[in-house]
Amino acid sequence: MILGIESSCDESALALFDRDKGLLGEWISSQIELHAEYGGVVPDLASREHLNNFGPLLVDAGAKWDFSKVDEIVVTTGPGLAGCLAMGMATANALSVAWSVPVFGANHLRAHAQSVFISEYEKSPSEFDRRMDAFLPHLSLIVSGGNTLLVKIDEDRQIYLLGGTIDDAAGEALDKGAKLMGLGYPGGPKLEKVAQSGNSKAFDFPRALMHKPNLDFSFSGLKTSLRYTLDRFEDDEIVSLMPDLCASYQAAVVDALIRKAGKALGRDRFKSMGLSGGVSNNQLLRDEFEALAKKRKLVSLLAQRKHTGDNAGMIAFSHVFERTNIIPERLPISPSMGIEDQVNSSE
Repeated sequence: MILGIESSCDESALALFDRDKGLLGEWISSQIELHAEYGGVVPDLASREHLNNFGPLLVDAGAKWDFSKVDEIVVTTGPGLAGCLAMGMATANALSVAWSVPVFGANHLRAHAQSVFISEYEKSPSEFDRRMDAFLPHLSLIVSGGNTLLVKIDEDRQIYLLGGTIDDAAGEALDKGAKLMGLGYPGGPKLEKVAQSGNSKAFDFPRALMHKPNLDFSFSGLKTSLRYTLDRFEDDEIVSLMPDLCASYQAAVVDALIRKAGKALGRDRFKSMGLSGGVSNNQLLRDEFEALAKKRKLVSLLAQRKHTGDNAGMIAFSHVFERTNIIPERLPISPSMGIEDQVNSSE
């Protein structure tokens, strides 16, 4: 049995994974209310809360499951906030000493890409390796508050970075756009809710890099365009236009993501495509992604909603997906890595 530990940002999470069955249980402690006062995650507060949260989470998990059956611990080692990652790794190393079991590192971004296969694994764990032939090569779109990436998972489960954001991530653009419009934190979900009653064609916001040959994204100009648009109206006018502004802004983000994914599909051979990361919880993005897959006659795999955000279930599963069999020394606390290195490293 594998214990997964996640603490890359403001979610403290644990998960127990049985190789013969799949996920047995998941426990998570959110800090949304704490950080809402500040309009975003405060790193020092987040790391302090991890220190407070992991003890109660372990008590809750231990009340239902026998930890003596845990023979491996897998913990997020990056990317993420350094202090937060350190809390998770310290917890993993302490438990490793107490239980005399090895610790493995998991890459947060790789785990997001792999999370779309969790439900497939749980259908038949013993047949999973054979059934993966139907899904690989696989195109993965990872969309979160801190990262926006297109990656390829080949037949050997190796991951290759195809493109990423050159400035802001899609999730960051949605959150900051919502903040500009005074919607509060967390911005993305609030913006999506308001957008439901709006006209997505009311405002023509830019889709950057669409005519460039690369597969990179850019969302900083989109935020600037929104700021200039808001400056054209009085406060009472903005209130009445809010649904249209949100719908148009959201459509610009989703359209950029889908068009780049479509371009990637035209450059290589894929059997399936997957959508993961916190922003993949957005219904418009999920709908457009599935429509693209249907148009290209590919299998569409969407991360379960409970696994779109930061979670320990995907961290534990990543260890299985990677087919890790080398027991390392105890993990060093060294989470500072470049984005491309992070995607292409499992430790």
